[in-house]
Amino acid sequence: MDYLIGTDIGTSGTKSILMDTNGKLIAHDLEEYDVLTPRPLWAEQWPDVWLNGVKESIRAVVKQSGVNPKDIKGIGISGLYGGSGVPVDKDMNPVRPDLIWMDRRAAEETDWVKNNVDLDRLSEITGNDVVDPYYGYTKVLWIKNHEPENWNRIQMFLPPNNYVIYKLTGDISIDYSAAGNIGGFYDINNGTWSKELMDAMGVPVSKMPEKFVDATEIAGRLTADVAADLGLEVGTPVIAGGVDVGAANVGMGVFEPGRYVAAIGSSMNAALVSDKPIKGKGLIVWPYPYQSRNLVYNFSGSATAGAITKWFRNNFAQAEMAVQRAGGQNAYVALGEEAKDVPAGSRGLVVLPYFMGERAPVWNSDAKGMVFGLSLVHTKADVYHAFQEAVCYALRHSIESTGQDLGDYIVIAGGVTQSADWVQMFADVTGYAVRTPIEDAEANLGDVMLAGLATDTLTVEQVQKWQVLGETVQPRSNQHEIYNQYYQLYRDLYNDLGDDMHNLSLISGIEES
Repeated sequence: MDYLIGTDIGTSGTKSILMDTNGKLIAHDLEEYDVLTPRPLWAEQWPDVWLNGVKESIRAVVKQSGVNPKDIKGIGISGLYGGSGVPVDKDMNPVRPDLIWMDRRAAEETDWVKNNVDLDRLSEITGNDVVDPYYGYTKVLWIKNHEPENWNRIQMFLPPNNYVIYKLTGDISIDYSAAGNIGGFYDINNGTWSKELMDAMGVPVSKMPEKFVDATEIAGRLTADVAADLGLEVGTPVIAGGVDVGAANVGMGVFEPGRYVAAIGSSMNAALVSDKPIKGKGLIVWPYPYQSRNLVYNFSGSATAGAITKWFRNNFAQAEMAVQRAGGQNAYVALGEEAKDVPAGSRGLVVLPYFMGERAPVWNSDAKGMVFGLSLVHTKADVYHAFQEAVCYALRHSIESTGQDLGDYIVIAGGVTQSADWVQMFADVTGYAVRTPIEDAEANLGDVMLAGLATDTLTVEQVQKWQVLGETVQPRSNQHEIYNQYYQLYRDLYNDLGDDMHNLSLISGIEES
């Protein structure tokens, strides 16, 4: 029997799984770590936590599995969106921490790009028509502007998974999806760096890796010392699985354009895979990990999806939490049961889920959360139900932003799928039939699949059989008609209160943009 390893470098931990080529999970391990937040809105990490996490988790699954290292045919490694990427010097040592995806410090650089770069050309070349501190290129500009000594030492920027792959193999490369997610430096039409845009921003092309790799080709092979450390064979192939949300879509069996998938955990990553970039819609656009030169990942979502229900639980469900701590029913399950009989619209409540600003398609760091319509008749169950509906409204907004017909169903994955009532609510709000994976579909699974494809250990036909979707949940027309009215109010509330949200940021002294 042959085996494969899938490793995903996350923001708060690195997880590895080891599977056989029949799709059976043999071993898994999670190594956790923290994010550095030296100032409000700043978020960075030294890459050693990622490298150590990768090594420890791979070492653990190899030991747990007890399989012969000769039978492990490849390792796929995906990673968080690394923002600026790891800035390394001429000896490939980190110069400073990586400014990761959640870092918002590059507000001045964002304004500079808007005022000094041809935004039509930016959209035409990169596929991204919004300039925001989210993107890696604005973070690179921040380092250039604020840390000139570091800037002069920096030889290159490497995304997290590509940095780790270098440390494991000695080979320097960047996968297309990680390159595209940097944003303003990448030419999505030609699959290379845009000298035109980089010149306009004063960043040498030499600051970016020269070699590009697809997620279905080998990026490097384990060196002798690394292989001995991990308990693996020298020369074991390593594959760059790309940005983790894309790898997760691969794990759900998406190998062709046209399927819309929403992965909903603490945040929501909702995307349509297409054969051409969807431009002019405020989406985040970058190459899909699989067939990166032919397929595009058009992404939007909610910065705080499941996170708002967690906030509600932590602050208003002390009784349910106490029962859970005593070994009783899960607090989320209890809240869901309390709310299951609340009618569509939560008896006249609308929640705006912008508890940490919002990215695509809203693109407003000043966006604020709100509970609208409260009265003395409302109960905790009503409010929790409205929080659930808010996540559904956010998904519908993301769906509409594509401007595309999404076919006969959409796929929803993540913790929300544990609630059948919530899955039904997604169908009722969006008007689309919903299917959910029977098995968990995390980035690690996509990494395993991509590693199998890259090493000719697996075929697309084989891996598609691994991921089976459950029964289709159809929207209910009477509920959808009610939700149409509430959804319009949801959109109107944000539009009407935009200036007030900005003013509140100014007054409270936490303006982010």
